[in-house]
Amino acid sequence: MIPKAIFLLAHEHWNNVYGTEECRRLQRLTSQSIPFYDPSSILENPRALESAEIILSGWGMPMCDATFLAAAPNLKAVFYAAGSVRCFTTEALWRRNIIVSSSNKALAAAVAEFTLGQILLSLKSMWRQMEETRVRRRYRQVSCPGIYGSVVGLISMGSIARHLVALLRPFHVRIMVYDPLLSREEARNLGVQSASLDDLFKMADVVSLHAPWLPETEGMIRGRHFKQMRRGATFVNTARGAIVNEPEMIEALRNRPDIFALLDVTHPEPPILNSPLYDLRNIILTPHIAGAIGKECRRMGVLAIDEFERYLKKEALIGQVSEAMMSVIA
Repeated sequence: MIPKAIFLLAHEHWNNVYGTEECRRLQRLTSQSIPFYDPSSILENPRALESAEIILSGWGMPMCDATFLAAAPNLKAVFYAAGSVRCFTTEALWRRNIIVSSSNKALAAAVAEFTLGQILLSLKSMWRQMEETRVRRRYRQVSCPGIYGSVVGLISMGSIARHLVALLRPFHVRIMVYDPLLSREEARNLGVQSASLDDLFKMADVVSLHAPWLPETEGMIRGRHFKQMRRGATFVNTARGAIVNEPEMIEALRNRPDIFALLDVTHPEPPILNSPLYDLRNIILTPHIAGAIGKECRRMGVLAIDEFERYLKKEALIGQVSEAMMSVIA
């Protein structure tokens, strides 16, 4: 018997994540029209939550605390068409042994693709070339490492960085990685070189941050790391702003106009109105666009439905998250 399923996520994300094709596919899988609820409307339809065995969700998923779970006695699984599940998982959820599957792999692909573009352009010193042209009002190429044979440093080897490593292979760059949890065997299989955090900043032409924001990683990137960077090097942050000690980074960048920081995330986000981040010419700010936006969001919906189909066929899930994983993932 096909389990009873509902959509439960913020209304503004529903059509963005689960499009017409995705809904048709679900209808073929379940032979039923799956109703949509947002966090407000589900409260007005308690019977829908009471009968739901499967929740197809995304951004806006309500917190699954004891009260929510008491209203959902038949819930067996949540297929979350987004990344981090921290926003809704609780101890009460894990105690119920409810399956939680995230579309983080799809989100990781979008971030890795964005980061690939940033890295390749940085190895051509594009940001400094643009600034030089704007200020001088004439063309004068500045020295740049170029792509072939350059060193790319990755901080943390989670799903985004692993996807990025695969994308970087055709460009013949040398990849260094700082990740205390990465074994020698894993590094060898991935074709990367393990390094200390200090050595990575000293040797890389581009450093890209992919660590999760955890108590252990908060403020991990310090001013001294930026001071050690190679001349003309670039720092890319698509992870979380809080992992960087921003006052120390700002001071270092003021004294090193030759290095650039490409910040898609800051702390707070956006920066306060009078933040020096807006003024320094060697800082490029983007408004958290590395993750899935626009049509890219459909990839997360597709993965959530893929997982639902695997669940129906009693196959292994590729995006399942466990309570034990919560201490090391974003």
